[in-house]
Amino acid sequence: MDLVYIIFALVMALTLHEFAHAWMSDYLGDRTARSHGRLSINPLVHIDPIMTVLLPIALIVAHSPVLFGAARPVPFNPWAVRYGRWGAALVAAAGPLMNLLLACFFALWLQLFPVGALAQLFIAIIAVNVGFMVFNLMPIPPLDGSRVVYAAIPQIRGLFDAIEQNGLILIFVLLIFAGPLLTGIIGPIVAAILSLLIPGLTGLST
Repeated sequence: MDLVYIIFALVMALTLHEFAHAWMSDYLGDRTARSHGRLSINPLVHIDPIMTVLLPIALIVAHSPVLFGAARPVPFNPWAVRYGRWGAALVAAAGPLMNLLLACFFALWLQLFPVGALAQLFIAIIAVNVGFMVFNLMPIPPLDGSRVVYAAIPQIRGLFDAIEQNGLILIFVLLIFAGPLLTGIIGPIVAAILSLLIPGLTGLST
């Protein structure tokens, strides 16, 4: 798949993912993201040159089995949102949900309308959004899945807070030393979702 398509898809996925966090937080009563100028779909307010662009390119060039990227986290005050810990979980879930909606939208467009030369771009957008959604739902701090687990099992909040202090380091360690294991866990889930969104497409790789 063309590297330019993948980077474009990743920037789109990350930008709208972070915007969804900001929008949900604002909707639930926390104005932190708005006050920091993050309630925007402008990629420039969300992307990080290293984590959003250089890291994914390096992983692709290194033939990493897992594609990973990150934008600047949206600041929010979990004590300011409505519904307590469940409100915080909704803020977290909004990001992956946005990625799912993007994947479904472009999959529907791909199926219903002729896109010609843009087909590979659409496939990249769908695949990257599905992969990013599934990866972020893993219950590893600081990924979004951990926030949902916080809400469902508040007793583990202390443990997760301790892990989150070095959460990004843990994720990098997993990417470097357990890439095949992560692929074995995430890959079948991503493939199953893609088979529903893009019937008949096989051998897809991001």
